[in-house]
Order: sequence, then C-alpha cells, then structure tokens
Amino acid sequence: MKKRWGLWLGALLLVAAAGCSASANEGVSSPPTETASSAQAGPSAQTAETHRIVATTVAVTQMMDALGIELVGVPTSAKTLPARYDGATRVGNPMSPDMEIVKSLKPTEVLSVTTLQYDLEPKFESAGIEAEFVDLTSLASMQEAISTIGGKYGKEDEAKELVAKYDDKIAEVQAAVAGKEQPKVLILMGVPGSYLVATEHSYIGDLVKMAGGVNVVQGETVEYLASNSEYLHQSNPDVILRAAHGMPEEVVKMFDEEFKENDIWKHFNAVKNGRVYDLEEALFGTTGNLAADEALDALVGMLYP
Repeated sequence: MKKRWGLWLGALLLVAAAGCSASANEGVSSPPTETASSAQAGPSAQTAETHRIVATTVAVTQMMDALGIELVGVPTSAKTLPARYDGATRVGNPMSPDMEIVKSLKPTEVLSVTTLQYDLEPKFESAGIEAEFVDLTSLASMQEAISTIGGKYGKEDEAKELVAKYDDKIAEVQAAVAGKEQPKVLILMGVPGSYLVATEHSYIGDLVKMAGGVNVVQGETVEYLASNSEYLHQSNPDVILRAAHGMPEEVVKMFDEEFKENDIWKHFNAVKNGRVYDLEEALFGTTGNLAADEALDALVGMLYP
C-alpha cells in the first residue's frame, strides 16, 4: 500500500485525465494594459481584443464558459463542449495537445491542469509555448482558480457568484451530515486494464471528506496509490466507491469481474451490505469540475442511505 508513484501509475492517471477531459495559479500573469477604447468597450470586448486564450481540458473549458470568457482553442473531446465555443479550433486530446495547432492560434494564454503538468510542461516548453496549469485537485482549489481567472479577465462578479454557489452547497451538505456516524470509505479509481486507490488528496477523496466520509487510506501525501486488496480488507470499509474513467463501460465490467473473481472482496462489509456504488463519470472527474454541487448531493445519498 505504501508503494508510491511508478511510471505505470503516472500513465494510468494520464489515461484517466484524457478520458475525463481532469499552485499553478501563482503563475497567472497580469493582463496587458488596456487602451482607452478597450476600456470603454467593457470587459467582454476587452477580453476579445487583448486575449487569445486556449483551454486544453474540458473542465477548464466549462469553467471559462461559466465565467463568460471567450476562447480561440478548445480540447478535442467526445464530450459536448459549451455552444459558446462551436467556432473555436479543436487543439487535440487534453493529455497530448497538438502543439502546431496551438501555436498557429497565436495564443496569449494556454491553460491546462496541474494533474497533467509533469508530462505536458516540457512539451509546451519545447514548442516555445508558455502554458499555465490550473489547480483543480480539490473543490477549494477550483474555487480559488475561478476567483483568480475571474479577476484576471474582468469577470469578478461572475466568479463571486460561482464561488458562492459552491460555498452554499458545502454549508448545506455539512448541515445535513452533522452529528451522523461517519462511514469508512474506500475509493477505487479505474481506467481500462487496472485501478488505483484514491486518497483524500484526490479530487473525489476531497468530496468524500467534505461529505463526512472517512477515507480508509490515511497518512499519505499523494493522490493515488497502487491497490493491495489484503491491506484494504483489514480496513474493512463501510462503503466502496468505484470511479470509472477513460472508457466507463469497459471499466465497470473490469470492476465487476474483479469483485466476482477475487474471493477476498466478498469479505468486505461494504460488499456484504450492498454498499458498493459506481460513480457517474460526468459528476466525478479526476479533477474539479462544475458538477461538484451535484456530486456532493449524490455522495450524501451513498454515504447516508
């Protein structure tokens, strides 16, 4: 259980991030000085005139849409992107953007996420592209990113409203679970061919903690660990959450086969009591996303049936 990130673990997370879209905000630069004409045109016009922004993940694209910020480039994804960006150029998969296409757009800002920073930053640098990596590893970091981006692009009011929406949901959830016995929770994050154990430092782990659940994995500093079913059985979770990413239907089948063929799972209290839940990918991504409020509602139903 103590095995740390190996190359194969990193590869699994990249596959997950690609399927989902899944401190860098400190690197956000100040916008260019406005001219008198752009100042009179208003924030939206200013953004269009002074910024050419490319978002390379679905989560960031959706966040920019919620703030009313225009983009010249968006990721290539099977997921439906906001209609606002129907005319924007597709720049490729979130985990491997096409650098030539990105450069051709002459961007002033390119946005990705910290989950992909280790692998993508060298590629961006080699292509001569300065990219910014948004931290969406928790709901709090996502709220901070929303505030930072809103302030940069003249969307302070929209950002405050969006952040307040999640503050209200957090308060509502905390009030709903106050005084209830906290269930022990095991979170499995699966991608085609394998799965990892999510700690409380992962995005889903953060949501579970916010909903009052206690992660069976404690004392770790990383987001994910290799699975060790014998160790996990000793923790005997009350609830098992299975998150399927990349190819959800295939991953759910993989989980079903694992739970059926590996005899140890039937000894878990969560399995005995029928408290194994498959998380909906649209709500539970590998990075923070705008569905966080719906995800928290769903978690409360699972943790406190």
